[in-house]
Amino acid sequence: MIYPIEIIREKINKEYLKKFLDKPFKEVVKFVADIKREVIAFGGELHSDAQELLVEEGSDVRNLWGGTIFLPENGEKAIIEYSALINIKPSQGSFSMDIKDKKITEKIGKALKDLIIDL
Repeated sequence: MIYPIEIIREKINKEYLKKFLDKPFKEVVKFVADIKREVIAFGGELHSDAQELLVEEGSDVRNLWGGTIFLPENGEKAIIEYSALINIKPSQGSFSMDIKDKKITEKIGKALKDLIIDL
């Protein structure tokens, strides 16, 4: 089964993100952020699927970093994790699924806050 992925360039809200829930994960929306172009692809089963879509749209893979937003059903605050297989980039000094570089997580956090008005 193919799960929807959408590149977000304009402001959305958390309610909009909920359309990606249960496709395939119950409380989780995967994302891949282009920290140079400041666009984010949401959805899909694998981060690599969203990464591929962004590359097709002109992103440089060196600027793409993945993570997950947990949207609890009970309405609690969303939780962001900066972890994905696509984050392993030895040529860029990233040897872990978790993003260790604070500058990168800050850029992703800013892009998320700029695009999701109530995150």
